[in-house]
Amino acid sequence: MRALLQRIARAPGGHRGKWAVLAAWLIVAVALGPLAGKLGDVEDTSPNAFLPHGAESARVNTELEKFRTDTVMPVVVVYTGAGAREAADADRLALDRFTAEGQRITGPVPSDDGEALMTVVPLDTEEEVTDTVDALRDIAGADAPPGTDVEVGGPAASLTDSVAVFDSLDATLMIATGLVVTALLLITYRSPVLWLFPLLSVGFAALLTQASTYLLARHASLPVDPQSAGVLMVLVFGVGTDYALLLIARYREELHRHEDRHRAMRTALTRSGPAVLASAGTIAVGLACLALADISSSRSLGLVGAVGVVCAFLAMVTVLPALLVLAGRWVFWPFVPRFGTPARKERTVWSRIGALVARRPRWSWLMSVAVTGALALSAAGISLGLTQSEMFQDKPESVVAQERLSEHFPSGASDPAQIVTRTAGAGEVRTAADGVDGVARVEPGGDRTPDGSLTLLSVVLEDAPDSDAAKDTVDALRTAVHAVAGADALVGGTTAESLDTARAADRDLTTVVPVVLLVVLAVLIGLLRALVAPVLLLATVVVSYLAALGASNLLFEHVLGHAGVDWSIPLMGFVFLVALGIDYNIFLMHRVREETARLGVARGVLEGLTSTGGVITSAGVVLAATFAVFAGLPLVTMAQMGVLVGIGVLLDTFLVRTVMVPALALDLGRRFWWPGRLFRDAPRLDGDAGSGRAAEAREQIAGRTSV
Repeated sequence: MRALLQRIARAPGGHRGKWAVLAAWLIVAVALGPLAGKLGDVEDTSPNAFLPHGAESARVNTELEKFRTDTVMPVVVVYTGAGAREAADADRLALDRFTAEGQRITGPVPSDDGEALMTVVPLDTEEEVTDTVDALRDIAGADAPPGTDVEVGGPAASLTDSVAVFDSLDATLMIATGLVVTALLLITYRSPVLWLFPLLSVGFAALLTQASTYLLARHASLPVDPQSAGVLMVLVFGVGTDYALLLIARYREELHRHEDRHRAMRTALTRSGPAVLASAGTIAVGLACLALADISSSRSLGLVGAVGVVCAFLAMVTVLPALLVLAGRWVFWPFVPRFGTPARKERTVWSRIGALVARRPRWSWLMSVAVTGALALSAAGISLGLTQSEMFQDKPESVVAQERLSEHFPSGASDPAQIVTRTAGAGEVRTAADGVDGVARVEPGGDRTPDGSLTLLSVVLEDAPDSDAAKDTVDALRTAVHAVAGADALVGGTTAESLDTARAADRDLTTVVPVVLLVVLAVLIGLLRALVAPVLLLATVVVSYLAALGASNLLFEHVLGHAGVDWSIPLMGFVFLVALGIDYNIFLMHRVREETARLGVARGVLEGLTSTGGVITSAGVVLAATFAVFAGLPLVTMAQMGVLVGIGVLLDTFLVRTVMVPALALDLGRRFWWPGRLFRDAPRLDGDAGSGRAAEAREQIAGRTSV
């Protein structure tokens, strides 16, 4: 490993190698630049993009492609108030021109209480549905009498409102993330120049990420959806900036020790390389474990995120070192590191924190566990699952329309359940469905495929499509129609999709979590050459995740006013926080192991904390701030993920990595490194510093550690 990293470091850290690296990246940028803007062309926006793979509702969506009606999507116009009848009659002729060919408007249909009217307009999905809905909204109710409310909802309007969120998502995230990272880099470096180099390197990483993701999606069936594409850039900015901070900090340190900046960079890359490689590998493999998930959007986010982390790693260990070496020491102005001067002050805030922890290490880690445990208790009362009306921080018009419908019509009238059955058994299936409690009615007729083999039935439920009662009805409906011999009936629709997603989320949690833990544990064992330390580090990250989940739940419920937590959040949060949380432990403990080989266990822990405290804290703040960008998005799911990851990273940065982990290492002493070489040689390392055997042991371990 040491020899390999030394060879790799010669390229960006060499007198000639830096030019070759920069030339290669410029060629890559020119060649792949046009592809980076095409990521939207391969995004999957189909109904199954966010559904569990192989779920019954997903199979229904696939079967619907065989029907002519798969090109039709309804929009529902709801009229309430004193002038509802007048407005509905006036709009009918104007709305008729939006109707798909061969279809006709339904209504205006009065509610049973006589206080509302509903008009259903079938739209042609082969045209641009969102543009059609926008035009329809401009017309519907334009001349309504005062005191009349008109809302446009239904599946087509819901799709339009969701697309409106994602249309501006990428640009909003890129701009906000760029501004946040720039501001934090300026604060961190206090240099008018240095911040440009990490940002420029992240730009190269982003270009490579987008182009690679596009090519893999186009030619290797990599799943990409709008949500994963949006998260991708934030992840690349956050992780890439973290690696830049770590590398620049080590480079600055080596500039104090080496007069030649090329040698300083080669040393910095050689010594920090294993930590960066282990970090990138842990995050990438951890995210890739989401490929085992049933929910398609989870698989997409994991695999796409893994591509982004690998690209960020490649950029940060090649183009960033080359740029820094090319520019020289002046980029650190006004705090230029001079050869022969101390790398840092003898007494820093981190050395003082380390000294406080060292005085009472057992009390320190017990108090840390108590704090995180108290926060974790709030996760016990978490309410999982959000209805369609709760998915947005600000209610769009389609959600308001659904609420109006639920007040005056059978709640499922605007979005019925769908049954696909063999035509030969359609009559029996209709009878079975009509007898299920919670079914308001089975619509008369039924569409057929061109060959007549399949029939599509619409079932109006009594309860709102995304309610628990409606999900119970779908369960009963499935039981009833599955019992019809030879019909091969399948039940789909919005309610069935919500039900299938909730159950798949439970399965994914129990499947993916153990795999991620095993993978991360294996990486830590390989890096630290011990068993106790990796197990304890992994345990601290899990505790940190539970504390973050509990603290986030308090914010969601009492500050942000969310009705609950989306089903995907526990799993997504776990994978991100375990992968990213172990990231900082890797940075810390890799340096602690290096210093322990020189100074002994106690001094090694304190020196490692002092050396890495500033840079890891800066990295944690940058990463938390980039994910906090999600909190301002209109989609509750993404806002919740941003809040959870942000809180988790901050907890890990300021409590777990700063207090809990060093305290555990100090309390256990050499047992922390059992059964590795440090455990066996610790007595000699902690003994007489001048003894030949102690010096020999330190030299041997340092040779294995400083890779």
